[in-house]
Amino acid sequence: MEKFCWKGHASMLGANTMWGLMSPLSKLLMASGAVTSLVVTDLRIRGAMVLFWIASFFQKPEHVNHKDLITLFFASLFAIVFNQGCFIFGVSLSSPADASIITTSMLLAAFILKEPITGKKVLGIACGAGGALLLILGSSQNQPAASSASHTAIWGDLLVLFAQFCYAFYIVRFKDFVNKYSLITIMKWMFTYSFICTIPFSASDLMNADWSGLKAVEIGSLTFIVVGATFVSYMLIVVGQKNLRPTVAGMYNYIQPLVACIVAVCWGMDSFNTTKIIAVVLIFGGVYLVTSSRSRKEMEAYKQTERE
Repeated sequence: MEKFCWKGHASMLGANTMWGLMSPLSKLLMASGAVTSLVVTDLRIRGAMVLFWIASFFQKPEHVNHKDLITLFFASLFAIVFNQGCFIFGVSLSSPADASIITTSMLLAAFILKEPITGKKVLGIACGAGGALLLILGSSQNQPAASSASHTAIWGDLLVLFAQFCYAFYIVRFKDFVNKYSLITIMKWMFTYSFICTIPFSASDLMNADWSGLKAVEIGSLTFIVVGATFVSYMLIVVGQKNLRPTVAGMYNYIQPLVACIVAVCWGMDSFNTTKIIAVVLIFGGVYLVTSSRSRKEMEAYKQTERE
């Protein structure tokens, strides 16, 4: 049995909890009309970039060779630019609240890292997906039906799916690379590249934003989104990525709809019922099954023992 890594699991749980909390806070923030989703995305990237550069001054200088800077550029495209950009635009066109990144992570891990797809792992992913789906469908039943716009919704779903694929690809493809440098150095350069890529698209919205119209609660929400749900969360993701298998790290994404649902219930935006209790059991049961499934090293060791 693979040794349980508390640091990796706690990091992924913390990051996805903050991302789950970010969803209702973002809706609260943008409901005022003072800022757009593009402005929120820009401030997340810009704020995190500044914070990571400040943090880098408090650690030993670390040289990054030119080839690795190019790798960091592509990592930033998949983990931040494509992921956040496509997700924001996709959700603006529809409300899919999709959790398929976990399945994508498993498939990519199987092809790129040769991670085994076991029955236990598939069952765990199915349980987690079922629980997340119950939460999403249960919450949507309490909301008024939106006007039919199937063509727009399809494009929204495709954008969100692409965003999830990009993030899953980052988790799997760059797993070994993140061990070469400190997490501050990695995030500093990734957010710098992301800022350069996004500023041409967000400059107009930033200049037209009604900054004076922001209330204290909205400023607090924006501060949490930048500091907690971006700066702290992305540091935790790297810690989790260094210590956990991609399928296990990706499994924690199912925590996001759970947290969003709990916050909605606490704020009176939703109600708690038997369906949600079942969903919670399925999500945590799924996380346990995937976490306790065999890794590639364990499978190889088991086969070697059988031969002997």
